Amino acid sequence: MSILTLFVVIPALMLVGLWLAKNVNQVRGVMVVGASCLLALSVWLTIYFVQQRAAGNTDVMLLTASTPWFKPLNIAYSVGVDGISVVMLLLSSIIVFTGTFASWQLKPMTKEYFLWFTLLSTGVYGFFICTDMFTMFMFYEVALIPMYLLIGVWGSGNKEYAAMKLTLMLMGGSALLIIGILGIYYFSGATTMNVNEIAALHNIPVAIQKVFFPFIFIGFGVLGALFPFHTWSPDGHASAPTAVSMLHAGVLMKLGGYGCFRVAMYLLPDAANELAWIFLILTTISVVYGAFSACVQTDLKYINAYSSVSHCGLVLFALLMMTKTSCTGAILQMLSHGLMTALFFALIGMIYGRTHTRDIRYLDGLMKIMPFLAVGYVIAGLANLGLPGFSGFIAEMTIFVGSFENPDTFHRVATIIACTSIVVTAVYILRVVGKILYGEVKNPHYLELTDASWDERFAVICLIACVAGLGLFPLWASNVINDAVGPILENIIK
Repeated sequence: MSILTLFVVIPALMLVGLWLAKNVNQVRGVMVVGASCLLALSVWLTIYFVQQRAAGNTDVMLLTASTPWFKPLNIAYSVGVDGISVVMLLLSSIIVFTGTFASWQLKPMTKEYFLWFTLLSTGVYGFFICTDMFTMFMFYEVALIPMYLLIGVWGSGNKEYAAMKLTLMLMGGSALLIIGILGIYYFSGATTMNVNEIAALHNIPVAIQKVFFPFIFIGFGVLGALFPFHTWSPDGHASAPTAVSMLHAGVLMKLGGYGCFRVAMYLLPDAANELAWIFLILTTISVVYGAFSACVQTDLKYINAYSSVSHCGLVLFALLMMTKTSCTGAILQMLSHGLMTALFFALIGMIYGRTHTRDIRYLDGLMKIMPFLAVGYVIAGLANLGLPGFSGFIAEMTIFVGSFENPDTFHRVATIIACTSIVVTAVYILRVVGKILYGEVKNPHYLELTDASWDERFAVICLIACVAGLGLFPLWASNVINDAVGPILENIIK
């Protein structure tokens, strides 16, 4: 059995440990030990992968293993990782680790909260390591279901409505996915549901591909905030507790882009080439619409939620451009945005926990009251608007340069339109930073507030270090991703 199975076994052991825990300190202990083990495992995996590539190992997937699970439908527990999976597992581990500390003081029902939080992360890890379509879908569902309770029970604002809206829309996407997966399996004539083996056959008729491609792309695209199926995202973000918002925007939405690339485009390449222009228009709308919508919001979480719609739209936009540079940029954007938005939501949750408001009209002078959180918010904002030295600059520049490599007018016009989001992003980020952090403190009750506690500082510093580290040293990630993007693109555009 592959060592990758530890990404499922460790969270399973964490669930058992949480269930047996007798008090809050034991719950925290289980979470810290488990999250630390997962982070250490993902760091080791990243180093191992880089070393294998440096040693000349050209295998597309490493650490592969397969165990038959349900033979009548040729379903197997098949695992393996390429460069895309590796960086997504690393991202997931960082968010789970920092999310644990961001939720350190969460009450009530701390034990139950972390049980559902761990189950959600189990689904995420399982999805990224699996290469069997049905098993991927199973873990995909495991990642979605806990969101309803995490938002509905521990959320804020209109949480019941947000939880139900999110669940119904994502379950609708899942219904499309299962239709598409079964269609691919039946018409491919394969004796397996392994993604790589089906892709190697390349024998699904073009007419059939064009029928099932929208099912798969929209099914995953709903989670990736594809316009006009994005409306669940702002409400879900705004109502979710801090660590859930971090994992939701930082990792869960990345399942959408990953699935669109790994399943829809990889297995249905002819349809991807013929129908890409339709979805390219929708993703361009997502990029621009999300940015402009963020400009008119007054709730900090809604601002970041619509910003996520814009930035996740860039992921799908770059994938549909189908150049090696743009697709590498798309994966870098998934990694970068995951870290940036997790940092944003962590800071927003910490500010809200003290001021009990997220409305920027009632927030002012926070730099004088809580300088650590304020400086952290400035750094997150600068990273989000693409300041050189942070991860956002590297990812967005790679996307736009790669997208402009397409010589035709349609793709270049779409790229120019998408580029306008950079200016709009700077507008709403600088507007919020100036409004809530600087100036005089008008609310006298704010003068009694405290700055970040040790657990909050630790989570924020870890995320800032990751955002800056990726921005200053992006080459290792770019090389790892580039090696994985190549074989998939060869299957799409040959």
